[in-house]
Amino acid sequence: MSTSTLDRPYQSLDHRRRTLPPGVAFAGAGFAFASLYLAAGAPTPLLVLFEREWGFPPWVLTIAFAAYAIGLLASLVVVGSLSDHVGRRPVLVGALVVEVVAMVMFVFAPDIGWVIAARVVQGIATGAASSAFTAALVELAPPRHKRLGAIVGAVAPAGGLGLGALLTGVAVQFTQHANLIVFTTLAVIMAFGTVTAALSAETVTRQAGALDSLKPRVSVPPAARREFFAAAPVHLASWMFAGLFMGLSPTIIRDVFGIDSGLLNGATAFLPATAAAAAGFVLGRFAARRVVLLGAVAVLVGAVIVLTGVAAGLLPLLWIGGFFGGAGFGATFSGALRAVGPLAEAHQRAGLFAAVFLAAYLSFGVPVIVAGQLVAPLGLLTTVLWYGAAIVLAAVAGVATQWRLTRR
Repeated sequence: MSTSTLDRPYQSLDHRRRTLPPGVAFAGAGFAFASLYLAAGAPTPLLVLFEREWGFPPWVLTIAFAAYAIGLLASLVVVGSLSDHVGRRPVLVGALVVEVVAMVMFVFAPDIGWVIAARVVQGIATGAASSAFTAALVELAPPRHKRLGAIVGAVAPAGGLGLGALLTGVAVQFTQHANLIVFTTLAVIMAFGTVTAALSAETVTRQAGALDSLKPRVSVPPAARREFFAAAPVHLASWMFAGLFMGLSPTIIRDVFGIDSGLLNGATAFLPATAAAAAGFVLGRFAARRVVLLGAVAVLVGAVIVLTGVAAGLLPLLWIGGFFGGAGFGATFSGALRAVGPLAEAHQRAGLFAAVFLAAYLSFGVPVIVAGQLVAPLGLLTTVLWYGAAIVLAAVAGVATQWRLTRR
């Protein structure tokens, strides 16, 4: 990779304009990236509140949650590699502007239809920005600490999701205008992120083929394919686990455990996401494949504990399982990004990360939608138990795959 932008000072690509200092640009990119996921996690405690206020069926709640993933996936396959051609900065600025629009839609949403539309717009913005931000963080990282960029890129989504859910839970519990407070604040944060991205230096040279890159597809370079496909069952297990807590936990707490609390809903979603962020950061110094293997085992253990807690009606076991599974989620995603990142050239990196996020969010959104449709015929408890069993099976497959690679 001696000729890639990863190995040369990024500011040399923007020598004709005044830009932010390298350290400030890197920190600003990390903050803006985390803020996108802060906004993504924020609706989790609010959806149950909307269900009570507007009186829509429970399955609509899962549609509202997963609409974000649908918008994100559509955006990823269309513009996921666009920043490899037109540059990181224009893609990031455009995506953050669209995110501001989504926040305004949330503020003025009069019914669940508007909330679903806002979630789709939010997903489109996040999908457009995710691969570009992940690539930019690697490129903006200090020359001697390139691994830090990959770690931040993996930690920011999990940490943002958890913190967004927790802060919204606090707002729901202690204020009468949680929706207005949360999304107005997020709109201001996104505006700040937009300015930061606009003032940061460009990190890649423009490449031909921008229009061609908009054709729906994912791009996994040949050198990265073994690592990418080996991580597929791990992504399935860990992101399904995240979807369980971000999409279904408020309903589980209310209908299985009989507790209706915005703060408890937010804290329950916060716990595994925070464990994920901490694990991704702490384990960043260890070999990527061993981290993925360890994380897959943790997801397996966490899923078994969660299943036991739900079946036995023991809420503390739900939290303990969330901690273990969340740590596994952070470890697997961080390790997987670090394993495939160095296997792509600079002009391939955003397309590769788009493929990783595509696999992740298919696992995050689609199973939750399916589960939502099964609640009516099967009941919530049975649906959750089957969902958890699917996580266990995927985690077992992931552990077996990573173990074989490690032994080689």
